[in-house]
Amino acid sequence: MKLAFSTLGVPGLPVPDVLALAAEHGYHGVELRAHPEEPVRPGLSPAERADTAAQFRSAGIEPLCVAGYARVAAPGDDAAVLGELRELLRLAHDLGAPFVRVFPGGEGGGEEADAIAARRLGTAAEDASALGVRILLETHDSHRTGADAIRVLGPVGHRQVGALWDVMHTWLGGEQPAQTYAALAPQLGYVQVKDIASAEDTTPLPLGAGGLPLTECVEVLSRGGWDGWLCWEYEKRWYEQAAPLPGLLAAGRDHLVRLLGEAA
Repeated sequence: MKLAFSTLGVPGLPVPDVLALAAEHGYHGVELRAHPEEPVRPGLSPAERADTAAQFRSAGIEPLCVAGYARVAAPGDDAAVLGELRELLRLAHDLGAPFVRVFPGGEGGGEEADAIAARRLGTAAEDASALGVRILLETHDSHRTGADAIRVLGPVGHRQVGALWDVMHTWLGGEQPAQTYAALAPQLGYVQVKDIASAEDTTPLPLGAGGLPLTECVEVLSRGGWDGWLCWEYEKRWYEQAAPLPGLLAAGRDHLVRLLGEAA
């Protein structure tokens, strides 16, 4: 499996500095938080996009995903959500990133939210196919488990629409790693790993220092023969008191490599 980290852990850091961290600490890729306050965001000019892509190529680091904030199950008009999603797809294409992340964002997560999300993702799938980018629905908010996500992804049934497994949210939703993997395996794009102390305290911790079932997750993936990406999403942006990510990257990589070795 390849290893990446999210720029959510280094908010606002310029791309050259992010790439230097990845190269120095042995990460193969970077998940790019696509938000107006970040260097990589919708609205970049063609020249800025080309320059960013060139920086990744020069560093030998892969742009794993454009992590956007489109909420595909949210109530309201489809046009605004689809417009946001299409802009994220174009950005990912221009950067050479294979994935775009979207959130569910439904109200209550019931049948109506499922139907809204499936309809929008099915529509956007054709744009994704034309651009060679895959849309990934993250296990999050209204659809935090694999069982929740597959209710949307099953009806879509398109190869360019899949799942992003956030191990914290499935755990908070009461789902065991084996259950999540069984639900999402056919459509799994990649996995976000992280660690926290408890359901009551979700402040990010160094990998292995908290209570999330990372060992079980890696074992399940390895037994299933899955060989995609593990991406460390350290939520420094939302927790100012958390330790800075750069000083944790080396030990985080070592922890993941150790888990992979033990699971092999």
